[in-house]
Amino acid sequence: MDSPVRAFKAVGGTPLFIRRASGATLEDVDGNRYIDYVMSWGPLIHGHAPRGLVKALSAASKRGTSYGAPSPLEVELGERVRQFMPAIERVRFVSSGTEAAMSAVRVARAVTKREKIVKFAGCYHGHADSFLVQAGSGALTLGTPTSPGVTRGAAADTILAEYNDIASVHRAFDANRDAVAALIVEPVAGNMGVVPPADGFLRALRTVCDRHGALLIFDEVISGFRAARGGAQEVSGVTPDLTCLGKIIGGGLPVGAYGGRAALMAFVSPEGPVYQAGTLSGNPLAMTAGLWCLDHLTPKLYTSLAALGRQLAHGLADAARAAGVALQVNAFGSLLTPFFTDRPVHDYQSATRANTEQYARFFRAMLARGIYPPPSQFEAWFLSAAHTSRDVDKTIAAAREAMKRVQT
Repeated sequence: MDSPVRAFKAVGGTPLFIRRASGATLEDVDGNRYIDYVMSWGPLIHGHAPRGLVKALSAASKRGTSYGAPSPLEVELGERVRQFMPAIERVRFVSSGTEAAMSAVRVARAVTKREKIVKFAGCYHGHADSFLVQAGSGALTLGTPTSPGVTRGAAADTILAEYNDIASVHRAFDANRDAVAALIVEPVAGNMGVVPPADGFLRALRTVCDRHGALLIFDEVISGFRAARGGAQEVSGVTPDLTCLGKIIGGGLPVGAYGGRAALMAFVSPEGPVYQAGTLSGNPLAMTAGLWCLDHLTPKLYTSLAALGRQLAHGLADAARAAGVALQVNAFGSLLTPFFTDRPVHDYQSATRANTEQYARFFRAMLARGIYPPPSQFEAWFLSAAHTSRDVDKTIAAAREAMKRVQT
């Protein structure tokens, strides 16, 4: 497996090997078809292989698949990103969300001349060393590596706070005065399952960073163009200093980006001293896909996705209630997560109290009924323009049967 969650270790059973996909449907190598709620972990907001995107990519591929040199496509997509997210005055394209987050933190350290960063337990920002840490016994405990190969030195520069707990953020900054370069956050948490920000939480983060002279980094790899066309920063009205993007801006192709105020991005080479490079950065196929994808984001699309999200969330909750299963469904637009717990989920600690064995049984029962949810309790479900109300009805009907298997 080229990525761990695909191995089905969290849910048991044999991983699916996919041979084709179209619209909202996957087909495995054995010919089984599934309504897909993974959607390549989020970027496929228009569904699998939309006709217009395939046509655009086919035309672009005839002009070359990689240049290793600048192209007008990078400028066009950069202008589109800046149009939708005004906080991004300059943008730099990379090949993954991991690269974007790693590079944004490097810029923050160079600008502030500080070394430490604050992140939140349960928020994932890629697999760079600085991010692979877990919380200790308290909010101020220095991170310890959660992967072999991550040095204690790298982990020691990462300070953990609790998502949706602004007091933990104040403690982290107060204990590390004049040492924090940046605070990085998923403005809508999606990697502990979907956990929306509490009212005022993001604005309070902005205030804390301003008070302590640290940069605020929004990791919108998941929420960017999902929460709204302008991302979670548009919904919240909170302006970050730097933003990390990925997934959707490549229409499903490998891509990422980071950007922010022009004065900050001026630190990036070749204009400035902060080195970051990549042979496939600005790849013409990824730029073509991104342009097509962003150009087809409309108010009607977001209204439709929100309605489908509400339909699915209510249906899953009703199915659990009918079966006597404790379930909390967190939803934000076209993202949702059903947590198998009887308590509200508002941070990492409450998310991890969910019953993962029940989710595994639910997952296998759904898979047997032609529905493909994420193979982990702690991931987001994604809807797309290709999903229909009928697809959601079928999913809810499958959930009613699957919930009967949860308690056994």
